[in-house]
Amino acid sequence: MLIHPQINPVALQLGPLAIHWYGLTYLAAFALFMFLGLRRLKHEPFVSAAGVHAWTRRDVEDILFLGVMGVVIGGRLGYCLFYKPGYYMSHPLEIFAVWQGGMSFHGGMLGVIVAEFWFAHSRGKPLLQVADFVAPCVPTGLAAGRVGNFINGELWGRLSDPALPWGMVFPGSGADLPRHPSQIYQFLLEGLLLFVLLWLYARKPRKQGQVAAAFLVGYGVLRFVAEFFREPDDFLGLLALGMSMGQWLCLPMIAGGIALWYWSNNRAAKTAAGK
Repeated sequence: MLIHPQINPVALQLGPLAIHWYGLTYLAAFALFMFLGLRRLKHEPFVSAAGVHAWTRRDVEDILFLGVMGVVIGGRLGYCLFYKPGYYMSHPLEIFAVWQGGMSFHGGMLGVIVAEFWFAHSRGKPLLQVADFVAPCVPTGLAAGRVGNFINGELWGRLSDPALPWGMVFPGSGADLPRHPSQIYQFLLEGLLLFVLLWLYARKPRKQGQVAAAFLVGYGVLRFVAEFFREPDDFLGLLALGMSMGQWLCLPMIAGGIALWYWSNNRAAKTAAGK
């Protein structure tokens, strides 16, 4: 049985300025997106795109900026709407109190989709092509975020078998009992594993929209599995069918990803038949 090391969440203190590890993981996520985005420019169809559809470094920088805004705004609003709608309807000004914590991946994803709409419209690029560009660059950022969760000792897992070698006691959980280090599970599944699978999948020619579809299905399935080991929010608990809020939010992702993949496949087939 392991004990969470209770790492100081402040990485560096410069007088009144405190730099938190969690903030540094966000910076790492954005840097990784930029690094991978520049390499994505060398993949098809982006490397061969010409004219108004050409992709440049400036496009990567702009979509990163818009994506950051989408993550922050969408993540916060998603948390307020999905997890505590009644509370925030009664305390609307606290929606802006982001320093109190409370972000939702699914809300952040919706925010990124809005950012992709804006980017695609302003640059005259196909929306699904933009989504295909972004999708493989996202999982490493998710992995960085889970490292931040582990450092903060938050979002811990459910109680584990005491014999589990990597079962970990999180002092903040209120019970000195071993739990699954679910942040590490999510780091490995939704972060590293999803990145490897998506990056390899995206390296070969795919029909427009299918890389984005693979992200939706891949993340949805892996997050759904990880939720079996993650402690549900104490103010929600388990919902209908014994599933957590995170699992319920993953179901439309999976369904939407499957529908998008088949729609893209059928659209490409009809286009080819019409030539």
